[in-house]
Amino acid sequence: MAKTASPTLDQLDEEYASSAKFVLEFEKPLAALEQQIGELEAQTDPGRSAVGLDPTLNVTSEVRKLRQSHTAMLKKLYGNLDAWKTVQVARHPQRPQTVDYLSAFVKDFTELRGDRHFGDDPAIVCGFGRIGPHKCLIVGHHKGKDTKEKIRCHFGCAHPEGYRKALRCMKLAEKFGLPVVTLVDTQGAYPGIGAEERGQAEAIAVNLREMSRLKVPIVSVVIGEGGSGGAIGIGVADRLAMLQYAWYSVISPEGCAAILWKEANPQTNPKAAESLRLTAKDNLELGTIDAVIDEPLGGAHRRPAAMCDLLEKWIIQQLRELKRFKTENLVKKRYERLRTLGRFAEG
Repeated sequence: MAKTASPTLDQLDEEYASSAKFVLEFEKPLAALEQQIGELEAQTDPGRSAVGLDPTLNVTSEVRKLRQSHTAMLKKLYGNLDAWKTVQVARHPQRPQTVDYLSAFVKDFTELRGDRHFGDDPAIVCGFGRIGPHKCLIVGHHKGKDTKEKIRCHFGCAHPEGYRKALRCMKLAEKFGLPVVTLVDTQGAYPGIGAEERGQAEAIAVNLREMSRLKVPIVSVVIGEGGSGGAIGIGVADRLAMLQYAWYSVISPEGCAAILWKEANPQTNPKAAESLRLTAKDNLELGTIDAVIDEPLGGAHRRPAAMCDLLEKWIIQQLRELKRFKTENLVKKRYERLRTLGRFAEG
């Protein structure tokens, strides 16, 4: 067992503010405003030269007006995101990942590795820690931060040993009577030949069966992408939620487009995303999730620390409520919840 070192909570917002920001296509007007605000603020910095600054210009007033325009534009853009834009936000490079949430609000986190059959899969992180007053097991997908780490983690697409590691740790949590918290963020399970040879489908199926009857509370949150069996392999829970700009579906938009239109491109991908009804709002209406956790204005990637705080509070509340149930009632309610998924009535 080894303790993982991750950025602190304060560093999350600093990282976003100081790094070269990735700009989504629909966010370009926002980027232009942010650049103007940055230039004006730089000119008022005592440590910088004020050469080129109009002496008749009230910089503070101008910055205030630009910030108001920026906030109004944010509300307009993010208040009307379509399905494909939601997918793009969910994939934003600066969106908080499992390791960010671990460093932000999981105390005394100790990672567990290996499935005791084949090896360790870095695409899934497992470990014990405390969230608020609750000791629990945390399991989550890990996409990686830089290119080297992303390749090592297969961009968050887990192999069968990842799902077997997750189940091994969940069984350990059950043994000690500790609740399980899972953070889902993957486009799907890894589709390579090696993964299939080692029993990818079987590993996910066993997880579905065993998680459905695990005798401890399970809380799951889709924090970014929730694609296919890769998501539900750690997503069977008593309470399942999505972040506001996450997506959750049987297949990725590109995969759907390739099947329906024989090609995934800028024209077919948005159509597929709309048809899949993959947004948090759609999933709540369909009954596949229990709650939507609001994100800060402009998405979690703009204010990571605020998003960490919101997610922590939601998880603590759910664990507090679920711990009140007797074990037999907890498992029974989970079974009933799963059986009602997909049920509908014709008028």
